[in-house]
Amino acid sequence: MIKLLTVIGARPQIIKAAAISRAVRGPFAGQVKEKILHTGQHYDANMSEVFFSELGIPQPDYNLGVGSGRHGEQTAKMIVGIEQVLLQERFDGVILYGDTNSTLAGVVAASKLHIPVFHVEAGLRSFNMAMPEEINRIVCDQLSTILFTPTETAYQNLMREGFGESKATFKDGRKRLVCNSGDVMYDNSLYFSAIADKHSTILEQLNLEKEGFILATIHRDNNTDNPARLTAIFRALLDIAEGAEVKVVLPLHPRTAKLLPGNLELHVYERLLKSRQIIMIPPASFLDMIALEKNARLVMTDSGGVQKEAFFFERPSIILRPETEWIEIVEHGAGTLADADYDRIIAAYSDFIDRKVTFPKLFGNGHASEKIINTVCELYA
Repeated sequence: MIKLLTVIGARPQIIKAAAISRAVRGPFAGQVKEKILHTGQHYDANMSEVFFSELGIPQPDYNLGVGSGRHGEQTAKMIVGIEQVLLQERFDGVILYGDTNSTLAGVVAASKLHIPVFHVEAGLRSFNMAMPEEINRIVCDQLSTILFTPTETAYQNLMREGFGESKATFKDGRKRLVCNSGDVMYDNSLYFSAIADKHSTILEQLNLEKEGFILATIHRDNNTDNPARLTAIFRALLDIAEGAEVKVVLPLHPRTAKLLPGNLELHVYERLLKSRQIIMIPPASFLDMIALEKNARLVMTDSGGVQKEAFFFERPSIILRPETEWIEIVEHGAGTLADADYDRIIAAYSDFIDRKVTFPKLFGNGHASEKIINTVCELYA
């Protein structure tokens, strides 16, 4: 039996881990044993703990409780804690997700101990080295044993970087493998969509009608910490909401909520507080987010995960960043890079309202998690 350690620390990783855990407990029961380590990178109950019960993920076997902090301090604490776990138990491999500091800490700790690393969501590139996530994902890809890409674009990114011809050899003599598995988040969206229809009451709670509102999420520090960018985004949200008489639902990330009073221009902040069209709510659960994404007219976001989920549910997205790792969405006309530019946001909204958008199948067949575990089993059984 193969014994794997799954390392998670942020809400998106918890959601991705749900797909892998279903595969482990389902078709691969008896072949794989999984233990879960939660770094505690996100410690807010609404951003983390509630997802375990809602998504049916086993509670973590280890919780480091690291919490927030400077990048170096936070990552260092995680490395120490993960290393301790890896030294006290024998694991055949470590599964890491995405591009957070938990991902970086996991790959450093595991690779130093010569434990194989399986990187889920490998090969993504924004080509913006000012993003901490870009640094994390590049380092993780370089140190991973098996790289599972969610799309053909991500796979080709790695080929262009030389991974296909890599001479790297790991301690057990194995070569690096790159595998286009498809996206585990697409697995999750298909699996949880029907569950959300049955159990989420968010539309009724907020008195929302299908395609009668916009869903917006803003959390990246280059937006929240920059008063000019944050103000431009909220000016556009307010003008669209009030000009088109459409509601905007805004689940507020804790740090965004904290920074709004100080970083928004005063007149914009006052408009926001008075607006009946902007509905600010606490962080939504995963099932509530699915319900909101499925029923929104369109989505405005600086989140990579929300971009994808909007695409899965055939909703166009206005991307509040200068670049995206999910370039396929933009190339197929289902997403527009508007950055934090007021005029571009307004223009993108007008464009999407006036044209029909198509959503080709770009993210696999909905069985990425099974392919990932099957590949690990074939190589490490």
